[in-house]
Parts: sequence; C-alpha cells; structure tokens
Amino acid sequence: MYRIKKLIKALFTPVTIMLIPHNNKNLYRFKVPLMLIILFFLTWSSITTYIVLRGKTTAEYRELKKKVDFYNEQLKDINETIRSLKKAESDFKRLFALNSKEEILENIDTTYSGSIDIELLKRQIEKTMDTVGEIRDYLKKQHDIYYATPKGSPVEEGYIASPYGWRIHPNTGKKAFHRGVDIAAWPGTPVRATADGVVSFAGWSGGSGKLVVIEHGFGFTTCYAHNKKIVVKVGQEVKRGQIIAYVGSTGNVTGPHVHYEVWIDGKAVNPYKYLKEWIYAKKEKQQD
Repeated sequence: MYRIKKLIKALFTPVTIMLIPHNNKNLYRFKVPLMLIILFFLTWSSITTYIVLRGKTTAEYRELKKKVDFYNEQLKDINETIRSLKKAESDFKRLFALNSKEEILENIDTTYSGSIDIELLKRQIEKTMDTVGEIRDYLKKQHDIYYATPKGSPVEEGYIASPYGWRIHPNTGKKAFHRGVDIAAWPGTPVRATADGVVSFAGWSGGSGKLVVIEHGFGFTTCYAHNKKIVVKVGQEVKRGQIIAYVGSTGNVTGPHVHYEVWIDGKAVNPYKYLKEWIYAKKEKQQD
C-alpha cells in the first residue's frame, strides 16, 4: 500500500520544463505533472503508430485492388472464351455420339512455375478457338456436300429394269449407250428428289417425256424422266425425299418407269454407287 501511494505521489510530482530562446536571454519555465508528460508521449506514440500502419495498409490495399481488377479483367475474357469452348465441345459431343458419318452430317445445325500465365493461357485458348472454327467450317462444308450428293432411289418401291451402260435399245433394237438406270414402278408412284437442290428444268423434253432436272451444287445434277405428272417448277428449292413428280410412261418407253441419271461436272456417271444403299435394303427385305 505504501509503495502505491509513493508511486502516485511521484506521478503527480511537478516537473519543470525550461525553454531557452537563442535570441532572448529570458528563460521560460513550465511546471507539468510527470503523469501528463507520460500521457502525452503515450498518446503521441499511439497516433504516430496508427498513422504509419494506416498509410501502409492503404497502400497495400490499393496495390492489391489494382491486381484484383487486372486479374478480373483477364478472367472475364477467359470465361467468355471458355463458354464458347464449352458450347463447341457440347456440339461436338452431340455430333460424335451419333452412330455414323451420315448421322453426323445430318445433325450438324510448357513449364509450370506454380502460377497461371494469363497471356500464355489466352494464346492457347485463341489457338484452340481457331481450330474449333476450322472444324466447324469443315463440318459445314461436309454437311453441304452430303446433302448435295444423291442418295438412294427416286422411288421407294420398284426394281432396276435396265442398268447403266451399253444395251440393245428396246424401241430401236440397236446397240446404244444407256446413260442412266430405268427403275420400273407402278404408275403414279411418287418420284422423290435424291438430294437437296434447285429445279433447273421441269417440262416436256422429246423422248424423255415429262422431265425434271435438279442442280445440287458441288457439280452434282440429277435427271428424272418419263413422269406422268410434274409437281415442281423451275427455280424451286427441293429437299432430299421431297416429291417432285409421279411415275408415268411419257416419251419413248415400253412401260411405266423412271429413267434416273446422275451427272457430275456435266458428265453422266453410273448411278449404281448412289443406289447401293437402296439396293442392299431391298435385298435384306426380300431375305427377311
């Protein structure tokens, strides 16, 4: 108890502070309790420490905010490209999950340092996007080629009465080159386009009777002759499987059939390769 009283007395004991001006001989004396001087130095130290720490924290915060803003901007660009990649990946997964090339075409609608190198990542993503773009362009072209390529028979039911190549003409009895195939079918059977395209001719054409010619692009042309009735007109766009006419026996014929020709770059070719799928399907159906 005595020591506490002695300490309190010492804290409140006045201390004389002397100020000596250089241009004046008079002295200034101040008596201040020791407690007040201690409180002054403690307060001054606290304020100084607070200001120093606050200034350091503010500088660090500004620097950190600058970095965060920079990375947010970079990540924003990356997220945008990643979304595009995910969409492309989803499209490709949907495409390549199909069973065949035809189904695919029909359904087309460095050293690690411990931190992410944003610029390198962006370059890699841009390169990937270029590759994805090339793949998309390729698939679109293949899609267009697929739909422009003749496929199947112009009639669902029928049989090949006269193949492509040299033959004895049934009307003249002379040897002549047959530039297409004759597919016999019941009169009135729908005749369908075997590929997408635009009708370039629809009307009477001498011995071919009522004839339809379709341009498909990529050098493909198909012809359908001896029709009973034509239901399309010149300039009309048609899709594969769309009805363009009905089987008849117009022109120089011996019975109802559709004379079917396939042209590539202005030259008639054997339609057999484009009819194979239809021929095989008919054989399998007959075996069943």
